[in-house]
Amino acid sequence: MKPLAIPKIHRQGSFGQEPGAAVDSGENRSNADWGSADRSSADWSSADRSGADQSSGLIALYQKEMADHIRSRRFLIVLGLILLTSFAGVYGALEGLPSAISSDKNFIFLKLFTVSGNGIPSFASFIALLGPFVGLTLGFDAINSERSEGTLNRLVSQPIYRDAVINGKFLAGATIIAVMVFAMGILVGAIGLLTTGILPEAEEIGRLFVFLCFTTVYICFWLALSILFSVLCRHSATSAMLGIAVWLFFALFMTMVVSILLGALYPLEHIGTMGDLLDYYELNLNLNRISPYYLYSEAVSTIMDPGVRSMNVILPQQLSGAITGYLSLGQSLLLVWPHLVGLLALTAAVFAGSYISFMRREIRSR
Repeated sequence: MKPLAIPKIHRQGSFGQEPGAAVDSGENRSNADWGSADRSSADWSSADRSGADQSSGLIALYQKEMADHIRSRRFLIVLGLILLTSFAGVYGALEGLPSAISSDKNFIFLKLFTVSGNGIPSFASFIALLGPFVGLTLGFDAINSERSEGTLNRLVSQPIYRDAVINGKFLAGATIIAVMVFAMGILVGAIGLLTTGILPEAEEIGRLFVFLCFTTVYICFWLALSILFSVLCRHSATSAMLGIAVWLFFALFMTMVVSILLGALYPLEHIGTMGDLLDYYELNLNLNRISPYYLYSEAVSTIMDPGVRSMNVILPQQLSGAITGYLSLGQSLLLVWPHLVGLLALTAAVFAGSYISFMRREIRSR
């Protein structure tokens, strides 16, 4: 009987090589362990790479929007309007400065921003009225123009996160606004310094810095509102008209609407006690403070005038024993701190609305 033939079995290595061509099995296991460790570290760093990709996409869109703003004719028109406003405010302040100094010789540098003369409003009044125009101009076609031109589809098809589009547009517009506002403040201060020859004190510089920060937040609110209308409306003209309507309502018609409401709620012939009169004035202040225009104007007048000691109704008995004088910068900030928080909250709420609407809206062409 022939012995049973046992076939020769060749074992394959980890990559299909013959045993002789493969490395030692211990070394193979060691290399496999090192590879698993590398894969584990790669898994741990995936979140970091995702955050880096998101930030790089946001930075790229931010730089693109900044370049678009600076190179556009719209930016030159807005810049020319801002320069004209600055020169007009300084001219009116220089004309009314002698009479203002004769009544109060303190804080002369701040009077360059708050004094008006010969029918020309002050610099602060110009900014309160025309500042919303800057924010509306920079954002009224931020999204709908991209959609109508067909570039939004190509933009979101790039390897970037979708929210980087609207975040980059808002951050670029806010940067342009901040640069404009602080450039205006430095320009007006330089002209006033060269004209009057009076050096500002540290208190005045601090108040001017707070004023410029308030102005930046105030205009950024209108930028966020214009971006919201740009997301909701399909046409740029519609979003621009909505922004202008809201601007004119808060700047011109809000006071009249409040007066009508107060006349209906508190008729003057029915006000007989001091308590009714206090309720009337408190309701008047609270309703007017709904308007960002009134909120900003009240805060700026308090910051730029250290003589303002209160923004609410003051009874005669509260004035008894009070010492006349000026408030420090810290005490003035305590008075206007709710106004700054209110402006920031309004800006954040409006931008959150535009962000949510943009993320939920269908942007593909039909």
